[in-house]
Amino acid sequence: MPWGHGRPREVRGDLGTRLSVRPRRSRCPACGTTHVLLPEMMWPRRADAAEVIGAGLEIAAQGMGHRQVAAHLGLADGTVRGWIRRFRDRSGEVRRHFTVALVALADDQVMPDPSGTALGDAVSAVAAAHRAAAMKWSHINAVSRWEFAGRAMAGRVLTCSLSSS
Repeated sequence: MPWGHGRPREVRGDLGTRLSVRPRRSRCPACGTTHVLLPEMMWPRRADAAEVIGAGLEIAAQGMGHRQVAAHLGLADGTVRGWIRRFRDRSGEVRRHFTVALVALADDQVMPDPSGTALGDAVSAVAAAHRAAAMKWSHINAVSRWEFAGRAMAGRVLTCSLSSS
């Protein structure tokens, strides 16, 4: 039985594009409630596509401040500052999650070199795990590393930890 759709949402994509998304809903057999099923290009509670947020995090990992990142992406300072703060707060958990994934996926693990910052180390771990997954399964190349990250962490790259949900 179909459970319909969530409310329509507009998501900011690359180069200022606006993407209209109307996510599906599904009923959970365990709890009996319906849940919105976000596509992998979206993360919960974010108005920007995962690829846009990831690009901002990668730029920040190179040492740029939030104002420079926001100017580069054409977004509000506060939006980008929020992403960077949330990711920095979760960087240890993100790094651990993707380091474990890298070890599980790669036949010959090449650990990323330390970057000198927790944010940079977490970004490097995401990239390394995505490369390992793409080498193992070629269809992963069609998924950006940040969509991959969202899928691997159940969309919780910037939100609360998996253990507290």
